[in-house]
Amino acid sequence: MTDSVRSGTATELRVADSAERETLAAFVARAVRLDGQCAVRLRNRGEEVVEAWVATPFEVLATRAVAGQSTPRDVTVSGNELLAALTVAPGERMDPGPARDLLWQGELPGGGQWQHVDDVPVHVIGELTDRGVALAREHVGPHGTPPASLMDQTVLTVSGAGFEVKIPMRCLFALSGMGFVDSSIAEDVVRVTATSSWLRLDGRYGAVLRRRQALLPLLF
Repeated sequence: MTDSVRSGTATELRVADSAERETLAAFVARAVRLDGQCAVRLRNRGEEVVEAWVATPFEVLATRAVAGQSTPRDVTVSGNELLAALTVAPGERMDPGPARDLLWQGELPGGGQWQHVDDVPVHVIGELTDRGVALAREHVGPHGTPPASLMDQTVLTVSGAGFEVKIPMRCLFALSGMGFVDSSIAEDVVRVTATSSWLRLDGRYGAVLRRRQALLPLLF
């Protein structure tokens, strides 16, 4: 959750380049398709880049950065309202809807040093994802969703820079569900980076992130 609740505070999103607006709109549209009630957190990185973050139904974060700025500098808005702003008569300055900071319940990665671990060819990612989808269809849970045991299964382990990173199926589902890879581009790779606490998979059109270890519950 952000530091303060700014419900009712005026918000503005500035994205000058139309191609960048289309890029952000595609990201938000994917997020809304996965979760019609999703929230999008907009956070400035420096003075020229704004990051958009969503928590996907796969319990994996997804993010995309574009050239632009948000006011306030860190604010959560409705995915549907942001998508409308980006697709209905968009311009350099847009109203993404009122601040809804209470909708953001998770954390974002801290400022740790990301290390490049390995690059994985997209065809490998695609094959593993297709295999996972087939398994998910065979083992649908009582609520119509794959069991957690399948989602948490390690499907790929990569090593480098002193790290051994185990990648669960849910990360590949999120990468595919958000449309971040293009298997038709044979030479493409998914870049794997990590900190001591987080793993990150960067595809051509965005990145997904997940904690490498679960947080310990608070004891009272």
